[in-house]
Order: sequence, then structure tokens, then C-alpha cells
Amino acid sequence: MAIPHAQPGDVIDVRPLGPALATAKTTTLFKADRLEVIRLVMAAGKELAEHNAPGEITVHCLEGKIAFTALGKTQELTAGRVLYLGGGEPHSVRCLEDASFLLTLVRPP
Repeated sequence: MAIPHAQPGDVIDVRPLGPALATAKTTTLFKADRLEVIRLVMAAGKELAEHNAPGEITVHCLEGKIAFTALGKTQELTAGRVLYLGGGEPHSVRCLEDASFLLTLVRPP
């Protein structure tokens, strides 16, 4: 069964989950040919090992705190902070506090 994604013109709620964060799951909000937006939900202590994305990305922290490592440095992202990374750059994520963040991926043509 296909997972429903937002359609063009749909309004998507990306406000912090607050108390619902503890039971929320990662979801793809929408996916098009070259653009994908995912709301990642991670518990404190979880990690995404070093990997790379096929295109440029932005990471927008909605709530909580994550440590994002790329380009030889680790930076903490908290609510309202956004990080941009070029395509193919190796990076990793460590969750410092329960968090949710938007990952936007722009795939190359």
C-alpha cells in the first residue's frame, strides 16, 4: 500500500509536535521528481551514521536538539535553526534531545 503524500496546493502542518513527539514517526511529507521533504523524528541518543545525499539538502530543526557533523565540524541545531549542505557531502546526525526536523532534498536533474 502506498503512503499518502501531500499533493500540490495542500497545506502541511510542521509545527512542533510537543508532547506527541515521544510517539511520532518519521514521515515523508511530499515527494516529487526532484524535491522531497521529510519530517524526521529522533529520540535522544539515536544516530544516523555518516552518509551522503544525492543532491543538496537543508536541515531545519523544529524542536529538540541535534548535532550535525559535516565539512569537518559538528554544529548543534535547535528549534528554528537551518543548515544547508551541498550534494554528495558526507554527514552524520546525533540526536542530543528528542527532536523533529525537516529534511529537504533537491535531487539533481
